[in-house]
Amino acid sequence: MLAIFKEIHAVIKWHELLWQMVGREVKARYKQSILGYFWVILNPLAQMLIMSFAFSVILHISTNAASGIPYSIFLFVALLPWNLFANSLSSAASALVSSASLITKVYFPRTILVLATIIAKIVDFLFALSILVIYMIAYKIPVNINILWVIPIFLIQQLFTLGLSLFFAASNLLYRDIQYLLSLILTLWFYITPIVYSADAVPSQYKIIYQLNPMSVIVNAYRQVILGGGTPSYTSLAIGLIVSIITLILGLSYFKSREKIFADNI
Repeated sequence: MLAIFKEIHAVIKWHELLWQMVGREVKARYKQSILGYFWVILNPLAQMLIMSFAFSVILHISTNAASGIPYSIFLFVALLPWNLFANSLSSAASALVSSASLITKVYFPRTILVLATIIAKIVDFLFALSILVIYMIAYKIPVNINILWVIPIFLIQQLFTLGLSLFFAASNLLYRDIQYLLSLILTLWFYITPIVYSADAVPSQYKIIYQLNPMSVIVNAYRQVILGGGTPSYTSLAIGLIVSIITLILGLSYFKSREKIFADNI
């Protein structure tokens, strides 16, 4: 925990550089694109529509959710945070490699490179979130005060994401095969997380796999507070928080232990 507080202090000291890098990341991504940031909305919208047709219309997958909730909204509530998680990890894995010139020439906390990438993906997420809001208004999905649980759930997700991102960023700089391995891991992880189907649909003998999956806990929590209007499972959320903190500590420890040899492996 002490290492985390030290790194937070270092990032705060270099906060101007952090926001400059976030701005550069956001602006550069669609700099010469005709549609620009509309792609941030178009991509998840197209993904949601295609998956809704495939899994709801063709495969008739049940949501096991409250009556009146369309499958598209049921899917999108889980798909948006998953995309944020997967895109953050994929981008963070190459954050050090793509900033080789900065690492070899200028001193600053290297964690800023990973943080900037994650924050830029959060900006994308906020744009894409507008689709979900429009859908919920259009289908008159009721919300109540429990929707505020989204904030701590989101923070737990980001702690978990940051811990894994630090690990994969450092690993990918040392072993370039990691980026390909990560792609495979995320593909498999997607299907063992109840995104296109309900957690209730998982056979009892396989429940343990989903209970040990932090993203399952996070996805279910989002659905419980947004679609169900209730509160998340406190026990599951507490376990998710503990796992996320442990992941952050381990990820940061690994990152800092390899930081001295980053320049030698560019």
